[in-house]
Formats: sequence, structure tokens, C-alpha cells
Amino acid sequence: MKLLEYQAKEVLASLGIAIPPGVVARNPDEAAAAFARLGPVAVKAQVPVGGRGKAGGIKLAGSADEARRAAQQIIGMDIKGFKVPLVYCEAALEIEREIYLGFTVDRDARANILMLSAKGGMDIEQVAEESPDSIARLYPNPWRGPLNFELAQLAYDAELGDLSRPLISIIAKLYRAIPDYDALTAEINPLVVTKSGEVVAGDAKLEIDDNAAWRHKDLEERYGAVLEGDPYEVEAKKRGLTYVSLDGDIGIIGNGAGLCMGTLDLVQRAGGRPANFCDIGGGAKAEVVENALAVILMNPKVKGVVINVFGGITRGDEVAKGVVTARDNLKMKLPLVVRLSGTREEEGREILRKNGIEPGVSGWEAAKKIVELAQAGVR
Repeated sequence: MKLLEYQAKEVLASLGIAIPPGVVARNPDEAAAAFARLGPVAVKAQVPVGGRGKAGGIKLAGSADEARRAAQQIIGMDIKGFKVPLVYCEAALEIEREIYLGFTVDRDARANILMLSAKGGMDIEQVAEESPDSIARLYPNPWRGPLNFELAQLAYDAELGDLSRPLISIIAKLYRAIPDYDALTAEINPLVVTKSGEVVAGDAKLEIDDNAAWRHKDLEERYGAVLEGDPYEVEAKKRGLTYVSLDGDIGIIGNGAGLCMGTLDLVQRAGGRPANFCDIGGGAKAEVVENALAVILMNPKVKGVVINVFGGITRGDEVAKGVVTARDNLKMKLPLVVRLSGTREEEGREILRKNGIEPGVSGWEAAKKIVELAQAGVR
């Protein structure tokens, strides 16, 4: 669950981190009213992706009319595939310095990593590429968290020793987002040092582990109406599917995470580009397959779908019947290749053939066939 900036800042404020005063505006008039209340403001698009400034999604307003015009231009615009539902009008800061502060999960190290850099205001990926030595890193003990002397060393390693005292306090508070909110990633970029010496969160990103969402019903109740993510992932979640969007054009369904991941690799190896990861679990009932296909077919980029199912307890002929029913209910016209393996696989393949669905003898053959059909534009 990725929070929008104003939502993430409310969480930061609950952790004791200073944030500038701000107001959510859902229309231009509310943005003008925000200026009347706050004075000069930054009008910011609220979408769960970075690069808003480069896309024209952040504008400074020095008058009520400018705030109104900025909101008019930003609300409804498309930023990396996300339609802007509202803006956050935040009191403009007098910036002296910009710092990057964040943590995420380092999956190679299997640990949380804290990162601090004096080069704030830039994407951390860009900083890592251009000047990796400017990023100080710390892997805190997962049981006790970071100690003050470790945070002081982190600040000095980032050449921010003169700010070590406020940074120690802010980093320790930000780190509380892991145990308190099950955060996978949190960023403050920039962490602003104002001309008056205050250290304030100028921006905020917060991603909460979906697997722990049941512990944070208050956030869903508070923000559910405006929380936006990838539209296909949002729809899949509503249907109880494990789904991740990718940037290709071959839809992929598998029953089991490992089988699904392997199918992604096979499609890539065959010259295709996977459009998604979709694990329908151990079974493959008609309703589940239909839900998975429905979500995949919402994506206009998809040119074909491959289903890779291993039947252990699940019988291949029942899977085949479910696939046929799902295809017919959805009136699917795109190429569909189904690989069945396991219990009653031959009977299942025969059902598929009789109903005009291409059966794949192996995962590799199925991957090659769907890529071939999709590239040929077969319908």
C-alpha cells in the first residue's frame, strides 16, 4: 500500500517529525482558499510515483489566482499512468539545504538499510549512479534498531556532522515506521534545512507491506477513497489475486509463485515481454481463472495470454473446463495458450483442443507459442 504524500506526512507527524503546514485541495477553489490560509504555497500533484516535478505536477503559487490556476492545470493530468485526483497545497519553505533520508529492504542482504546523503532533492538512483560514495549506509540490528552512536556515525559518513543532533532524532523517529506501520520503504526527499535552521520533511513517501494491511485498517478507513496504485493491481486485490503489473504485452497466469516466475522467464527467453505476474494459487477453479483473465484483459497492451498450471490434487480436465468457461464468459478474442501438467493432463488437453484453445506440452513450448501468436497479431 503506497500512501500519497499528504498521507505519508500525516504518518510522519504522528512519529514526531516536523512537516510544513498543508491543505488538501480537490478543486481549484480549494487551492485558492489554501493560499488565503497559508500564504505562498507549493501546489503538488498527489500520485504514488516520483518525478512529479519533472512532469509539471508541482507548481509554486504566490497568489490565490496562481494557486487556483496551478490546481486547474494539475488536477486530472496524467503522471506516469496515474490520473491526479487532488493536490496538496503546502506552505512554501525557505530552503537552505536539501538532504536525502530513507530506508528500504535490501533483498540481497536480507535486511533493512538506512541511507543518508547530502545530495537531497535528486532521485536516489541518480545519486547512486553519479556519486555512490555520497550515500552513507547503515544496516541496523533488526531486533534493537539503530543506536544513537550508529546514527551519529551515519551523519558524519554523509558529511552532515554539523547536523548530527537533529538528524539522530529524525532518523530514529522515521525508523519507527517499520515496527509501528510495517513499512517496507520510507523516504524524506528532500529533508529540508530552512534558513532559520529548522529541519523539516519537504516530501514524503511511505509504502506499507500489503501482507500486514490487516493491522492498519485505520489507514484504509481514513484514506481508502483516495489511495491509488496501479489500477490492475488495485482491481486484482479486490478479487483476491496475487498480481504484479509489468511493462510487457504477454499476460501470464500460473498456479504457484515459483511456476509463475518460471513462466515469466520462459516468455522473456522466447522473445516476449511479460505484462504481469499472476498467481492463482493451488487450484484453478473457473471463477478464479475468470477473475485473473478479467484483470489481465483490462490492460490494452496485452496481445496474448499464457496459462501454466500444474495439477496435483487439482485435475487437469477440471482446470481445462474452468479455462474454457472463463474464456467464453469474457468473450476473449486474444490468443490463449494453456499448458497443463499433472493429474489427467491428457484429458485436459483434449478438452482445450476441442474448444479451440492451444495446449502447450511444456512450459517452454507454451511460452514460444504465445509469443509467436502475439507477435503475429492472431485473434
